[in-house]
Amino acid sequence: MSPERDAAGVTVARIISGGQTGADRGGLDAAIELGVPHGGWCPKGRLAEDGVIPVRYQLQETESEISDVRTERNVVDADGTVLFTKGPPTGGSAYTVEVAQARGKPLLRIDLEKTGIDEAAAMLRSWLAGQDVHVLNVAGSRESKCPGLHALVRDILVRGLS
Repeated sequence: MSPERDAAGVTVARIISGGQTGADRGGLDAAIELGVPHGGWCPKGRLAEDGVIPVRYQLQETESEISDVRTERNVVDADGTVLFTKGPPTGGSAYTVEVAQARGKPLLRIDLEKTGIDEAAAMLRSWLAGQDVHVLNVAGSRESKCPGLHALVRDILVRGLS
């Protein structure tokens, strides 16, 4: 995908995330599927809830095993963040909201308890068209908290960015 604006005004040239299961990996897999460069920060040791983050994800390790460190770096390094949850943000997702607000970074929250795949993809396209987002941070719930989120996020991003 070219970093040029498409007909809808979408300019995403890179997708980043922290590599956690669920929303993060859905974002990375969408980038790979779309041929969009990807990356982001992950905790020292490439730690995630399922063990070590696979090497196919081109992530940089922070100096800390604490996940809040990578969350903050990814929000700061991105031009905007899309946050996928089922229900209100909790834990690391709530921290993502806090960091984005504190840093004045654009944030789109998509609650998949209230929003279907097609509607979420349309929301993403519309939001991106109104922002200057070249580097998109994808964040949200872990797979253990929201089974099936990985696949949902990948599908939404592929539809929203295609």
